[in-house]
Amino acid sequence: MKNKKSNDSFIRKIYKNVKSLLLTLLVVFLISSSIVGASKVPTGSMEKTILVGDFMLINKFIFDISTPRDIPYTNIALPHIKFPSFDEPEKGDIIVFQFPGYQNELEPQKIEYWVKRCVGEPGDTISIYNNVLYVNGDEFPIPPHIHYSLDQSESMNQIFPSNSGWKKDFYGPLVIPKKGERVQLTIENIYKYKTLINRELEGDFVKTNDNKIFIKGNETDFYTIQKDYYFMVGDNRDNSLDSRYWGFVPRDKIIGTPIFIYWSWNSDIPFSDFFRLLGSVRLDRIGKIVH
Repeated sequence: MKNKKSNDSFIRKIYKNVKSLLLTLLVVFLISSSIVGASKVPTGSMEKTILVGDFMLINKFIFDISTPRDIPYTNIALPHIKFPSFDEPEKGDIIVFQFPGYQNELEPQKIEYWVKRCVGEPGDTISIYNNVLYVNGDEFPIPPHIHYSLDQSESMNQIFPSNSGWKKDFYGPLVIPKKGERVQLTIENIYKYKTLINRELEGDFVKTNDNKIFIKGNETDFYTIQKDYYFMVGDNRDNSLDSRYWGFVPRDKIIGTPIFIYWSWNSDIPFSDFFRLLGSVRLDRIGKIVH
């Protein structure tokens, strides 16, 4: 009888300790995911600033204090709560953001976090002439590691907006939407705003018929923008699937900015070839500040 009581007491103690540990881990996860995060670079769109296979520590505290947006290593989104941020993204910042989807997608097929350089803020006018980027008529400063490549992604076959006739190196002018802005809608420009409006209203509500525009069944020729938007471009401009191809990034999709690289190796090498992968570690990049 005495042994049974001792066993029950031991089991209760184990249960209590495990429960306490799990609760502690949950609290640590919630706090850490709200302030810092980690991100792996999957493509070369920011080369040479950031290389494929770089793992970066992300400062989320500055732009996006929130509860977790998704379950790590899954495609499961979580309802999250956002808190007031301490600062706003600016032109020239390297930004980590949740990919909003391609230009005709209401939602992306999977949750992905991308890294690009912010070149345009709400209300700015973007244009590219002969591969030179201009913002509000002024030439955009060239980042120190800007890189041009002759390689081209197969996905880069449709410029945003789809009926513009623009090219990646002869682009715009394009005005970035700003919260509260009342935009005039026409049959000629509706392709610029259709997906944006549908995403803001969370449904396929924009229709055209007989040269008329309908939103939620009501004919209209204007719309008031509900969010601030940004324009992102990769430093490897000729091989970057960026805002020129899929459009604007809403403010609520911006996660943070990279702080430094904490690990780097050649991620093209499969994990099954572990020793070769381990031999590809780039020690000179570990601890490198990202700017």
